[in-house]
Amino acid sequence: MNVRHLVFGVACGAMLGVTPLATTAVAQDSIYVPLLTYRTGPFANSGIPIANGMHDYLAMLNERDGGIGGVKLNIEECETGYDTKKGVECYESIKGKNPTVINPYSTGITLQLIPKAAVDKIPILSMAYGLSASAIGEKFPWIFNPPATYWDGLSMIFRYIGGKEGGLDRLRGKTVGFIFLESGYGREPIPLLEQFAKDYGFNVKLYSVAGKEMQDQSAQWLAVRRDRPAWMIMWGWGAMNPTAVKRAAETNYPMDKFIGIWWSGSEDDARPAGPGGKGYLTLNLHGVGANYPAIHDIVKHVVGKGKSQVDKSKVGENLYNRGVYNSVLSAEAIRNAQKITGKKVVNGADVRRGLETLNISEARWKELGLPEFAAPITAVSCADHNGHHAAYMQQWDGTKWVKVSDWIVPMKDKVRPLLEAAATDYVTKNTGWPKRSEACDKQS
Repeated sequence: MNVRHLVFGVACGAMLGVTPLATTAVAQDSIYVPLLTYRTGPFANSGIPIANGMHDYLAMLNERDGGIGGVKLNIEECETGYDTKKGVECYESIKGKNPTVINPYSTGITLQLIPKAAVDKIPILSMAYGLSASAIGEKFPWIFNPPATYWDGLSMIFRYIGGKEGGLDRLRGKTVGFIFLESGYGREPIPLLEQFAKDYGFNVKLYSVAGKEMQDQSAQWLAVRRDRPAWMIMWGWGAMNPTAVKRAAETNYPMDKFIGIWWSGSEDDARPAGPGGKGYLTLNLHGVGANYPAIHDIVKHVVGKGKSQVDKSKVGENLYNRGVYNSVLSAEAIRNAQKITGKKVVNGADVRRGLETLNISEARWKELGLPEFAAPITAVSCADHNGHHAAYMQQWDGTKWVKVSDWIVPMKDKVRPLLEAAATDYVTKNTGWPKRSEACDKQS
């Protein structure tokens, strides 16, 4: 990590940290887009590329287009270190500055912000992470988690496994291992995993990895060697991922039976294992690589002008593109809010409406300079704040990620009833949870 990143981390602490690339004040004629990021701490290797991608896409819109709808974006980062307490402190320090949307980039932080969003009238975009049940728009009108929930992700993994096994019924009597970061994020899909075990007759072995064990995992993989699961599924993050891939290779676990969620699929997760990492699989939500017109524009207008912290060789890597994808959703929600309200300078309440009617068709992805970058976002609505969109499977070939499946549709018939039950349970346990009073806009 370079000195610039270290200085950034020290300067932020629990306060709002403004990067040298951001403006220093929230102008009344600008649209404020804060980014909760973590360029420091034990998860920095995952947080840095995402932060760069998020920042650089929005900065490109400023440089190339003058912002969105003729209004400049005010982009600020606040360093959380992936720490929930610091993340909440970041939120409290920025909520009075008229943020249009909050990107927590941590399930733990998201869980703490969910009760605050409706009170403060600020939408939360927890893109493919956070509380899966917040997909239920009637119960969580201010929380959005497109394009897919963690439960969708698990169901897509099982669709893939079923295709390889000749049907999920072939798992009966076998063992499926689940290695996960001991956190709200890591435990989020376990209820659905246990339901699948009942439905298809397989056994589940859970391998929890505490934060202090991320760079060791010897005990967990010794247990894997003993249990010999037919498939291994990983919900990892940060330093946990490359350690797990290396340990799997050392254990001679078949890498083409080891599947990670979309947060376990950066190049730096697979590269450290060397040749042993070949065959490792993960889900992905978007394209990898820099061969997109919008990415070329980022290089031209931002990276090439020294207005980014990214190493140019890292542009287009998976988690950099994840950050770009996240900011596309934010930007399109802002653009949509401008269209709905007729206002140029929109606020959080406006952008909530923009998120609730988000519609990024295949043609629109192409217009954005990202043709075939991701599945269309066409199913977000007042009732469904997620859409349950498809992902694909990618495989590490020893040097790069290769797409090895078509788009995999989640098992919505299994996932949606469980999400509705979980949402009802959440609301019931949180006494006084407000009933939805927000009007519903129709998609145009």
